[in-house]
Amino acid sequence: MIRQKDGFEGERAIVIPIYSVQEMEVHPLASVLYITDIGYYPRALHHYRERNEPISQYVFIYCVSGAGWYRVGNVTYEVHEHQYFILPPNLPHAYGADEQNPWTIYWVHFKGKMASCFSSTTMAPRDVKPTTHSRIHDRIQLFEEIFHVLEMGYSRENLLYACTAFYHFLGTLAFLQSYRAAAYQLEPGEEADDIIAAAIHFMKENIEKRIPLEEIARRLGYSVSYFSMRFKHDTGYSPITYFNQLKIQRACELLDFTPMRINQICYKIGIDDPYYFTRLFKQVMGLSPMQYKRQKKG
Repeated sequence: MIRQKDGFEGERAIVIPIYSVQEMEVHPLASVLYITDIGYYPRALHHYRERNEPISQYVFIYCVSGAGWYRVGNVTYEVHEHQYFILPPNLPHAYGADEQNPWTIYWVHFKGKMASCFSSTTMAPRDVKPTTHSRIHDRIQLFEEIFHVLEMGYSRENLLYACTAFYHFLGTLAFLQSYRAAAYQLEPGEEADDIIAAAIHFMKENIEKRIPLEEIARRLGYSVSYFSMRFKHDTGYSPITYFNQLKIQRACELLDFTPMRINQICYKIGIDDPYYFTRLFKQVMGLSPMQYKRQKKG
């Protein structure tokens, strides 16, 4: 396996020890589908992998922002935000981030008796387009659960939970419409039309990105002036102020419930500059991220 020489700011990755992988290979439950490596790379400039010697795992990559590419055989595919792909085992391949607009990705290497069921017959990337009920945030939360439980160690219970949760994670993508409809008791394809609910949902689904007001308004089909007026009338806040409050709310959750460092949390809420993040956090919460974390521990 070829890895980049230098890491990416805010990156996280776990490689499961070989003895744990061997245990999962023979366990009746885990052997169906299990993780060997898992990670998150934000704005992974110069990210590049080329494997001329095939590996035995499937490679799952979910691009949540930016762009990239992958190559299998002589065919190269472009990858854009809200797309994912799964590379089958035992095939030479290469992939990497776009140099001008590098991708932010969640990735997993996995194996198992049922692994092939989630690998499409086509090599093309698959879409996960946001809608009013797309539940992207829920899916990312599930990924974070898997990552966090593996961070806590490789006990049998932790490994089995990660396996079964990852099965569900892949199911949210393989059966996309059913996953979206299930939480809202909707018929597949049915959408709500409330502008404020749709706007807040869009913000939550894109919490890891820097999105200008113009794009939010355009996605909802309104002019910037009308959308801003309507949003502030209904919520008491401008759209960008509200979006920043949601970002800081998410940052508090990560400070409270994960071991992530502050520079990692920045990227999880779409802020590249830790100093700006600290200023914004203090503006919203009245104390710095470090003070908040100490206060919660005390």
